[in-house]
Amino acid sequence: MSAMPLHPLRHLLRRKGPLAEVGRRDRHLMTRAAALPRTAADRGLIVLTHSADKALLWWAVAGLLATRKGAYRRGALRGLGSVGIASLSASFVAKELLPRRRPASSQVPEHRRLLRRPTSSSLPSGHAASAAAFVTGVALEAPTMGLALLPLAAAVSYSRVHTGAHWPSDIGAGAGIGIGAALVTRRWWPVRDDRPGRTAHRAEAPLMVDGEDMLAIVNPSSGDPADDPTPEVRFAWPKAELLFPDRGTDLRAQITAEIARRGGRVRALGVSGGDGTVAAVASVAADTGLPLALIPSGTLNHFARDIGVRSMPDADLATERGVAVGIDLGEVLVESAVHGTAERTADGTERRWFVNTASLGGYPEMVRLREKIQERHPKWPSAVVAMIRVLRRAKPFPVRLNGKRALVWMVFVGNGTYAPKGFWPNRRPALDTGLLDVRYLRADVPYSRARFVLSVITKTLHASHVYRQRDLPELEVRVLDGHRRLASDGEVGPLGQVFRFRSRPSALTIYRI
Repeated sequence: MSAMPLHPLRHLLRRKGPLAEVGRRDRHLMTRAAALPRTAADRGLIVLTHSADKALLWWAVAGLLATRKGAYRRGALRGLGSVGIASLSASFVAKELLPRRRPASSQVPEHRRLLRRPTSSSLPSGHAASAAAFVTGVALEAPTMGLALLPLAAAVSYSRVHTGAHWPSDIGAGAGIGIGAALVTRRWWPVRDDRPGRTAHRAEAPLMVDGEDMLAIVNPSSGDPADDPTPEVRFAWPKAELLFPDRGTDLRAQITAEIARRGGRVRALGVSGGDGTVAAVASVAADTGLPLALIPSGTLNHFARDIGVRSMPDADLATERGVAVGIDLGEVLVESAVHGTAERTADGTERRWFVNTASLGGYPEMVRLREKIQERHPKWPSAVVAMIRVLRRAKPFPVRLNGKRALVWMVFVGNGTYAPKGFWPNRRPALDTGLLDVRYLRADVPYSRARFVLSVITKTLHASHVYRQRDLPELEVRVLDGHRRLASDGEVGPLGQVFRFRSRPSALTIYRI
């Protein structure tokens, strides 16, 4: 009987040269591993290697991390996205291109052998690829947690050698693929920079010892309904007067009435809630010239993250020291029009402040859908799916942007210049630029939606003729086919036909260290 032909890679590993040296070291290391004495760890490594089949172990770890908001949850999502890329690369590309026989079962003691030995190519190790991808993905968002998970990933990778499923070099190759898969996610999903936005404008603000003469607005329904921030606010500012939003009353009107009732005895405003609540209170603070103290308690807390206020102790320390800065706010004047002639509505032109963003068109729906999908899937695939769904049913509308006619799908206006410059901005490096971040998607280009989706996927948005981004101090949007509804800071705003946006430098004084 003729001998079984060698696989191409195995044939190379037996020749002289660098690859032959890899083969010799593999056999040497396998022999040394097989000579280890029998211990209780043998059974544990078998259980561990099975738990990582089809990345089930990493899905379980991701589920635990996702219970924590912030970097841990982002790390879990990036880790799973990295595992997906690594698994596809290792199982459907590398294993097909680099076939290699697995170690013979006789090379490890019988009590360590897997009952069902894998039959695919030994090179690379898919388990090592998934382990390295997940831990690296987590480490990109939460370095300390990534370091804590490193021993688990190393144990999973070693278990493949200990049980005779892989050669040691297979583990190295798989780990390399996994690390590369995690790093490549940064192309579509930039790692969030959690440094607070810069501002050169220090502002005068009174010391607020225990919140004396402070009116603090608390929204218990922001964020997790089971996590009422009221006790936290009372602990930080025990002398503050607490005001809870009345669902039957406009929050701005409620706050303004309470300030008037107190007859000038309010020296600062405080707020604990999500971005929508914060935006309403900030607008009153800007109108009245009162400084604002912020305790984040919403789901996303974009504004608090940009400011650099992460928790109650941050806000408490700033108010106790009377340290504050001046930051820009966005302002929009909303007008309606009759028969093409701009006229004030019965209530007059409506002015709205926004602390984060304002938009017209399908952008608010896109963000809402992305966040819903993101509860179960990684961020950038969720963004692509949401974008496709919204654009498929969206209708373009004609506008004049600072007097220039355009047909658009949506218009985005950010308070300050956002980063990155793609279509998914997530932070503001500076809070005092005096500029608006204007982005819009053109509809007057053939196949504009398809071209936009393709440019997002290929990361070529900066060169696309469909997408436009400008940093401007002011923007006038005149809708030419009727009225459109404004969305600002996650809240649905008024209908209008003319929207005049502008940046208001240092309009808000906010406590922060």
